[in-house]
Amino acid sequence: MSKRPIRVLIVDDSAVVRKLVSDALKGDPEIEVVGTAVDPYAAKDKIQALNPDVLTLDLEMPRMDGLTFLKILMAQRPLPVIIMSSLTQRGSDYALEALRLGAFDVLAKPGGPYSFGDLGPQLIARIKASAGARMTRGAAASAAPARPVAPRPAERPAPVRRGGSPRDLILLGASTGGTEALREVLTHLPGNLPPIAIVQHIPPVFSRTFADRLNELCQFEVREAVDGDRLQPGLALVAPGNFHLMVQWQADHYRVRVTTGPAVWHQRPAVDLLFKSAADPAIAPHVIAGVLTGMGRDGAEGLLRLRERGAATFSQDEASSVVYGMPKVAWECGASQRQLRLDLVADHISRHCASQLSGSAHLASASS
Repeated sequence: MSKRPIRVLIVDDSAVVRKLVSDALKGDPEIEVVGTAVDPYAAKDKIQALNPDVLTLDLEMPRMDGLTFLKILMAQRPLPVIIMSSLTQRGSDYALEALRLGAFDVLAKPGGPYSFGDLGPQLIARIKASAGARMTRGAAASAAPARPVAPRPAERPAPVRRGGSPRDLILLGASTGGTEALREVLTHLPGNLPPIAIVQHIPPVFSRTFADRLNELCQFEVREAVDGDRLQPGLALVAPGNFHLMVQWQADHYRVRVTTGPAVWHQRPAVDLLFKSAADPAIAPHVIAGVLTGMGRDGAEGLLRLRERGAATFSQDEASSVVYGMPKVAWECGASQRQLRLDLVADHISRHCASQLSGSAHLASASS
């Protein structure tokens, strides 16, 4: 008996976009476009009548906006929703709010640097991944209840990090579900940790908005990386969408490289490139690196190389992952030393960094 195709409903007020999406999806035998809707009111009726498995949703529509509809949908009839958003500042603000409300993932609409030829395969991959997603876990995609976030100080003092090594470094990589997973982790980290470099698979424009939102919530500065930035304690840099991020050790500090170049595992930025850039034997023993929720296998090779050269490594567990793809590969290939529930990741990182400080203090006293 053949497997039933994934039933998709397309919701967009643009007839052109509805046709482009429909035509792209109809070419895949594992997907069936069961209908289209011009706005959320039409979508509500068609969800009841057609029982789709996955929804693609525009956010800026007449009569009812996509965010309002998404909030109602997640409360009444949760199902995987893939957001199709414009590459504008307002579009990226809406898209990140949609992810917070429980959307499965966000893709940029055709236009600008993207053509639909680029977008079609990405949308098909996300529809297939989302069809098996568990939608009962809420917006944070965590098995544990949300924890309160400590209020950010009005002005952050310069971080004081006594001891440790200037080479100490935290690296994080994520894809689908990662914006909320990273928010959960980063907002529960203290402000005096080593520098942090982050790759989240995300479209251009969205990455800056994502970094700005984290900056409002965290106890340290978070911003989108610029080529040549100095990476120092109290700072987290997020890879810009459509650019790779790598770290380089220069005499007594890190700087980052932000570059174009071929996609890795169909991704730019790629987690693997970030991890591999820190896999120098002189750097890796000072690194803690982790792979969070996401589809595909990006990050596993780089994480394995880091572990082989002395880094501490971890991955998110299946129960708290929106998509147990990247973390699964990292665990099964032996790259990850520990699997962690999402709400335990921040504490794990903090404890590791505290042990680095303690170890450095012991070495300093022994040599004096």
